Amino acid sequence: MEFPEKIYTHEEIRLARSLIEGGYRHRLRIVGSKAFKEMVREALKLIKRAGYYDFVRANLRMIKEIDGFSQLREAEATLWTNTYAMRDPVDAASFIFQKAWQMSEYLMERRHYGHIGETLAINMRVRFLKRLRDRVRDPEVRAECERKLRLWDESMLL
Repeated sequence: MEFPEKIYTHEEIRLARSLIEGGYRHRLRIVGSKAFKEMVREALKLIKRAGYYDFVRANLRMIKEIDGFSQLREAEATLWTNTYAMRDPVDAASFIFQKAWQMSEYLMERRHYGHIGETLAINMRVRFLKRLRDRVRDPEVRAECERKLRLWDESMLL
């Protein structure tokens, strides 16, 4: 069976979910400028280091450069994002992971948007940063993870 072109109907969602559960992984495509592709590849290296590359490939088929606001296009299993969101590799990696997690929730037909969904997504992003911090050897990346974790911790206390 082939992965559905669109993942919109319940039948398409169930088919996509069953294929992923059976081991299907996308050949993750990066569409955009040369600079954008390079930034995304740097973020993907960190995702690999954190041990989540397989998870990202299971849930996203494409990361596409756009000029507007970043958004997950669930029906396409595509993350639309801009170069600004990809400039910081640690932030970009955690953002890509967050959107892959939201896509997995969509495929499980669970709420992945709104207050509850966003709160859970942020918690998953924090979990990613902790795991990356613990697995990476580069002291600069580790320090950046710590800085971002402090920022998330401060913003959640408000």
